[in-house]
Amino acid sequence: MNGVLLWVYAIGAALLAEALLARYEVLAYGARWRAPVTVLPEGVPHARGAAPDSPPAAYVVYLDGIGKRRVRDSRDGGQLVKALLAGAPELRVLGQVQPYSPLADPLADRRVWAWLRHRHAGLLLFLHNVMQIFVAADHRYRPLYNRAVGSQIATQLRLAGYRPGSGVPVVLLSYSGGAQVATGAVGALHTQLGSPLLLITLGGFHNGANDLTRADHLYRLTSASDRIERVGAWIFPQRWRLFRGSAWNRADRAGTITVHRLDPATHVGPRSYLSRTARLPDGRSHLDRTAETVIGLIRTHPGPAPRPGAAVRRRGSPSPPR
Repeated sequence: MNGVLLWVYAIGAALLAEALLARYEVLAYGARWRAPVTVLPEGVPHARGAAPDSPPAAYVVYLDGIGKRRVRDSRDGGQLVKALLAGAPELRVLGQVQPYSPLADPLADRRVWAWLRHRHAGLLLFLHNVMQIFVAADHRYRPLYNRAVGSQIATQLRLAGYRPGSGVPVVLLSYSGGAQVATGAVGALHTQLGSPLLLITLGGFHNGANDLTRADHLYRLTSASDRIERVGAWIFPQRWRLFRGSAWNRADRAGTITVHRLDPATHVGPRSYLSRTARLPDGRSHLDRTAETVIGLIRTHPGPAPRPGAAVRRRGSPSPPR
């Protein structure tokens, strides 16, 4: 019993400390106490897939869930990005963005977090990212957080070869809490890059308060078995139909949001959206279906209207999701 109480006290203290410190990074960004990190570790490319010298069909920025701790890692070991690259070589994919760090500073590379990780306190690493989602959703910090991560994405896109004003679509593919960051980055990306923006959320956990008027469309990939996404839709009033004036509900009425069902996938676990072992009746894995759905949505989504005098560039051949 004493051991259990010690764990309860330790977790409670960690929660309190994290709640107090979670705002520090976004405030440090706003006060310019620290400059955002732009340099990637040696050997990490700015993007993979299509070469930047001839415009790719689209640039895809993958914003991972709360498991994102490094430049390289992701919840599924990068399997979703690999599947996208294998199935759609015309795409240029970025996976290094740090959704839960306004300063673009990978969590696991910081000394204190490395110390905790070596002591098997990995739960605190997840706790940090969870707290960052709520900071990003807080109306007091949301504009600053959105600008910080939006600028981080814009910088990484430029370094990956994106040319502002080129008309090449930018796809924000987000998983779980990454949806809070993706919806918040729309304004900054439109201002800094002038790019057509397509959002694809996978089990998206977000508050529905971010303005989506600058996004071409948002595809919501979800499942009836995804309890975590349902919790997000329940705890944030802006997601409730009752609040018709919220940004989410305005976008829904405007036809900006389309729902795609990926039943019976779960949010996490052996039957998750990204599972390589869970099988559908047609023999595909959940990961295969998720990747094919994302690729199909990108390929079949109408491109932006060409500018006067601009040549029309052909996009990838349609491959609608099954």
